[in-house]
Amino acid sequence: MKFSAVLFDLDGTLANTLGDLADSVNYVLKQKGFPIHNTECYKYFAGDGILKMIERALPNEYASSSIVFELKDMFMDYYSKNYNNKTVAYDGIIELVDILKKNGIKIGVVTNKAQEMAEKVLKKLFGNAFDYILGLREGIPAKPDPTGIFMAMKELNVNPSECAFVGDSGMDVAAGVNAGVFPIGVLWGFREKNELIKFGARETVSTAEELLSLLVNKNES
Repeated sequence: MKFSAVLFDLDGTLANTLGDLADSVNYVLKQKGFPIHNTECYKYFAGDGILKMIERALPNEYASSSIVFELKDMFMDYYSKNYNNKTVAYDGIIELVDILKKNGIKIGVVTNKAQEMAEKVLKKLFGNAFDYILGLREGIPAKPDPTGIFMAMKELNVNPSECAFVGDSGMDVAAGVNAGVFPIGVLWGFREKNELIKFGARETVSTAEELLSLLVNKNES
């Protein structure tokens, strides 16, 4: 198998954004008098877009109320100014991205993070490294729906058989499976290996070096 393109999830895959996400949601919860949560809880709150993250952070009786939309607006205002307080690229990821590009492999991002924030985070950490960035926006369903991956492949002019999708959650893996690409799960992110395997990861990796080796070996096989 030879990969012509590699698509990545963002939160928990390329960058550890957990601290800033947790701090931002906790800030708006506190402003409205709701209980806050420890950072680890956000590993399971995050991943399906802002609305879902806020719903999960709210007490159950408020999760389907209009307060969710009010908190979303407050979150976006706060997070847009505080998205880079703690956020960092995972070890070895900047180097991995650089090596893939130098080897002529197209790279893109398909994330359930809002488009505006996805672009800001990626620009801050990686400059203009990525060939295509697709965040959550109106009219495009969230992963595990494969629409975003199909759009990225069309933009990059590659077929499913020559594309890998790399993510840290079952939702990411399922999106890759649904799109017919090669799904790879990373173990440094927000979720556990058993979740990645359950949803169909063909491979799991523990470090950026392992991921690079997998992609290089696959390209040579």
